[in-house]
Amino acid sequence: MSKIVIVFHSGYGHTRRMAESVAQGAGGELLAIDAEGNLPEGGWEKLAAADAIIMGSPTYMGSVSWQFKKFADASSKPWFGQAWKDKMFAGFTNSASMNGDKLSTLHYLFTLAMQHSGVWVGTGLMPSNSKAAGRNDINYVASFSGAMAQSPSDASVDEMLPGDLETARLFGARVATMAARLNK
Repeated sequence: MSKIVIVFHSGYGHTRRMAESVAQGAGGELLAIDAEGNLPEGGWEKLAAADAIIMGSPTYMGSVSWQFKKFADASSKPWFGQAWKDKMFAGFTNSASMNGDKLSTLHYLFTLAMQHSGVWVGTGLMPSNSKAAGRNDINYVASFSGAMAQSPSDASVDEMLPGDLETARLFGARVATMAARLNK
């Protein structure tokens, strides 16, 4: 079984809830970036030992949160030694609006993974785009690059839509399957 670490920042709890669903699907370990942009003790070592790193951040102003960016900048130390080369990478995000420029956040995460010479995996999920599609369907936001969710700014974490959380869980499961293939 592959060792998967989900490193994420969550400002209001929605991205944390999404990370929990990703971890459930991936069988992975959560590694939260704190409000100051730091990893918990032993966090860098957990990332170094991981076969796959799934990154998550809320989308703020069309990109990752500053806390996630601080983590990304600090990852230049493993980058310099190519410590994460050939690891599996994936990413997810959440924003208050339906679009919210979430794709820009996923592109940022993808670029960070490529800087580390990683291997990226997308959702592998078809969008729910038929006339009968509803907001609680899997991959309603229709992302291929990574998992996306939408949570209104005034919604509690408990009000996150089941379809978005199931999309995150299935996405985590896909990363686990692909990491197992890569590590054969």
